[in-house]
Amino acid sequence: MQDAGPDAPAQFTADPAAPPAPTAAGSRHPRHPLSRQQAGREHRDTGLVVTLVLGGLTALPPLSMDMYLPALPRVSDALHASAATVQLTLTACLAGMALGQLVVGPLSDRWGRRRPLLAGMVIYVLATAVCAFAASAPLLIGFRLVQGLAGAAGIVISRAVVRDLYDGLAMARFFSTLLLISGVAPIVAPVIGGQILRLTSWRGVFVVCTVIGTLLTAVVWRRLHETLPPERRHKGELKSTFGAMKVLLADRVFTGYVLAGSFAFAALFTYVSASSFVVQDIYGASPQTFSLLFGLNSVGIVGVGQLNGKVLVGRVDMDRVLAVGLVLIGLSTAALVVLTTGVLGKATLPEIAASLFVMMASMGLVLPTTNTQALLRTKNNAGSASALLGTSSFLIGAVLSPLAGVAGDGTAVPMAITQLTCVVVAVASFVGLCLRGRRTVEAP
Repeated sequence: MQDAGPDAPAQFTADPAAPPAPTAAGSRHPRHPLSRQQAGREHRDTGLVVTLVLGGLTALPPLSMDMYLPALPRVSDALHASAATVQLTLTACLAGMALGQLVVGPLSDRWGRRRPLLAGMVIYVLATAVCAFAASAPLLIGFRLVQGLAGAAGIVISRAVVRDLYDGLAMARFFSTLLLISGVAPIVAPVIGGQILRLTSWRGVFVVCTVIGTLLTAVVWRRLHETLPPERRHKGELKSTFGAMKVLLADRVFTGYVLAGSFAFAALFTYVSASSFVVQDIYGASPQTFSLLFGLNSVGIVGVGQLNGKVLVGRVDMDRVLAVGLVLIGLSTAALVVLTTGVLGKATLPEIAASLFVMMASMGLVLPTTNTQALLRTKNNAGSASALLGTSSFLIGAVLSPLAGVAGDGTAVPMAITQLTCVVVAVASFVGLCLRGRRTVEAP
């Protein structure tokens, strides 16, 4: 049995398939209540809409980044900027997402989920449109930062909404389902990006993202209702709202899951930021081949994520699932170090691709599990907890991912070493804070 977090109330488990309660007095149709079958169908339809909307919100940031990946070499040529400078357009977006979540999460605990989300979406659309017409690398970097700051609202509020609606195993399963939907984005995004480059320049990628953001904003406005009732919102000053983060960080088990997930994500984002140059410039793949390989890796993370949600959740202890995922990522990144350093001879593209596939697929075990385990530590501060999860992940990723290019464009060794280091820190956080901290709390 898991120990409660610092502010966890009595636990409940929401079943998305369960029909809603009978119609209460004073409802719109007191004389003609819905049949149980009709009520169940209406509840399932509502749940499907929520799942699709939240999936779209969590998919938009990877869509914004991954659709753009095949175009990085062309952006470098068009703006007369180095590969390291162009990679900063990714880093700026990621840093914006990190800082934005730190602000939006606590605000959503105070003002509800809808208003901060809609404001963020509108700003995201405007910033993305400006990126399409950027005439210099500094301007593109600046508005990618704004794009990330605004897009953070969708990421952090999506997790908070899940925590508002679900608990326990139901939440773990929902996160795996969310991974399936949001995982479609990195599968199709590089492929779409590669095809866009056949028809137009890299600027067309941002035009497509602007259109997608506009459509998603309209859907959120019409279909996503408020999930945080007024009685559960923070009533005090804004300072006290942010103070909830201090309480959460004082829980070493919560902090351990945050760090384990964040450094695993940093290993993933190091791959995202460097793989375009590694696969295309070092190993000679075309933009289309790179897109297909990237999509295959995304199929791996989605497939393993569904295995986790549909088969493992409820049958295997979540800490054990997390441990297996971290071990697999560690082995695959260690293999990358061996391959890229040439210890066993010059590596081939299939060997590099196989190691990257194992690493990415294993993220399907690690990322949903760390999110679930961390959010189970709290209920009343779901927005703040979600902000800490997201901010830590994106900020650590933004800081560490540029290290993949410190030795120039001709070697993949820095990428592999950075990834392995991230995994070592993730394992140390899990063992030193989560496992030992949980035993300390539960000790008689």
